[in-house]
Amino acid sequence: MLTRVTRGRRDELLEKAYTYVREHGISDMSLRPIAAAIGSSPRVLLFLFESKDGLIRSLLARARADELSVLSKDLPLGADAAGLAVWEWLTAPANASLLRLWVEAYARSLGATDGPWAGFAAETVGDWLDVLARSQPAEDRDSPAGLAHRTAVLAVLRGALLDVLATGDVGRVTAGVRHALTPP
Repeated sequence: MLTRVTRGRRDELLEKAYTYVREHGISDMSLRPIAAAIGSSPRVLLFLFESKDGLIRSLLARARADELSVLSKDLPLGADAAGLAVWEWLTAPANASLLRLWVEAYARSLGATDGPWAGFAAETVGDWLDVLARSQPAEDRDSPAGLAHRTAVLAVLRGALLDVLATGDVGRVTAGVRHALTPP
């Protein structure tokens, strides 16, 4: 069991590791380079996180928490309006490293049945659907049509995000998102 001091050190190193993987990626992360970059050692990281997989799981949880802390704020009423508000956050330059990390982890998670990646993609789909559900009136939120609408908004956002990360063409993609999410 970790003591309060040890938990504090664990939290400190997790934040430093999170900053590191946002810049360098997480898929091919190796303990030795990350430990050196954050002022620790592989042995300390293994002690605090139990394994490399434990560190990866903690980093993925940290990334989801970071994303949800912003996305869980008050959004406009309606899935389309909420989707447009989320899009503004997704395209903010300050969030680019988090979103690249998210895409990397999402792709790595697809098909993973065990290990630190397992379930990440499905969990984030649930997270995003929950965020969009909170923006819908109860009668929409609880209906099959409401779920289908949230799913369509999420599909637009996820596809558009991949496009922006691939091309950097925020203007073109934002026009497409607005076209898809603004009722005629």
